[in-house]
Amino acid sequence: MPESMPESTNKSSNTVLWVIGGLAAFVVFGFLLLTVPALFLIARSEPRIEAVNVTPGSVNTSAQAVALPTPRVIVATPEGGVDYETAVFANIYEQVNPSVVNVTVLGTVQSNLSDEFTPRGVDPDDFVVISTGSGFVWDAEGHIVTNNHVVEGAEQVQVTFEDGAVAVAEVVGTDVDSDLAALRINPEGYRLAPVVRASLDDVHVGMRVVAIGNPFGLEGTLTSGIVSAIGRSIPARGGFSIPDSIQTDAAINPGNSGGPLLNERGELIGVNAQIRSDVRSNSGVGFAIPVNIVERVVPALIRSGKYAHSYMGVSGGTLSPICADALGVPKTLRGALVIDVLPRTPADAAGLRGGTEAAETEYPSICPDRAGGDVIVAIEGEPVTKFDDVLSYLQRNTSPGDTVSLSIWRNGQTEEVELTLAPRPENATP
Repeated sequence: MPESMPESTNKSSNTVLWVIGGLAAFVVFGFLLLTVPALFLIARSEPRIEAVNVTPGSVNTSAQAVALPTPRVIVATPEGGVDYETAVFANIYEQVNPSVVNVTVLGTVQSNLSDEFTPRGVDPDDFVVISTGSGFVWDAEGHIVTNNHVVEGAEQVQVTFEDGAVAVAEVVGTDVDSDLAALRINPEGYRLAPVVRASLDDVHVGMRVVAIGNPFGLEGTLTSGIVSAIGRSIPARGGFSIPDSIQTDAAINPGNSGGPLLNERGELIGVNAQIRSDVRSNSGVGFAIPVNIVERVVPALIRSGKYAHSYMGVSGGTLSPICADALGVPKTLRGALVIDVLPRTPADAAGLRGGTEAAETEYPSICPDRAGGDVIVAIEGEPVTKFDDVLSYLQRNTSPGDTVSLSIWRNGQTEEVELTLAPRPENATP
């Protein structure tokens, strides 16, 4: 088992039934339920069964062929009684909304509906709208960033710009473990304004943020809020965690997935990806994939179609003081507890040890049932207080082939271990 928090990830799909033109048309799209019953991917907004005419490679020739970088938002001194916050948000929207696109996922009627439920007047081989999400312009070469779960399984994708221009998009790369995808359109004839990216180091709790996207298919919607927390770990569809994620109370709803989360300078700080809600709509708890992960993953997706995650080959969790007695460690010890080490992995080659001795505890839901595993207390000199610290460091700073130094607590003393990272196997599961 690779690196993961000791939480179980529950997955389910929800089926949405739609009736069109008196004929029942069933379209399956959904929200992926992960980790807890109320944590959902939010990609797919309300589907519509309607035929569309798609011409691959078509462009909007009426638009001026210009590629412009998006300037940082400069807020002038408010005039006429306009408050500062209004001026900030208005400027962000004016300058960044042209960079945000509506991502429409298309499929064939034949692949999504049985013959008896094909809507009247719709050819079974026609493309139909399955769902919608959001995305944003990455560069002047026509690359668009969105979530992997927005376009996963799509037969055809098109993007719609603020001015109504529509382009057919090719999926050039996807990564399920970071939930990111890169699309590409023919840039000829389009006015492309790449979103400016901020540094995650500048993101802090309490800062004002805005989200722009297409909730429920409502294009060009701006919502605002603050950063509620940083350093959250959220699950990806493959079961691995996405570390350093940003929690926000800006309204995030189905259809917002893949759109940008922006600071008050109009710079990208994250890609909206998930919500936690019992009703699958905004409850003030949304999550965005952090910009530092986006900047590492997206160029690789554009370059090679995939991203290689660093891999150690361990499973474990955060060491809790309540488990100290059962595990035979000091109550003051903090770090990432190694529970299992997979054979023929970097961790195995480096000599890391998992738990081998039975451990009895009054808290089986918190404490592992095996003692004797190593405790990672630092990585490259940076203190580790929880398991996510290890995942975050690997994601932020390393690539397969890099060697990292681990400080581990073993048998009552601290030891240094050198570990050379490998690419995460495609069939790896937590």
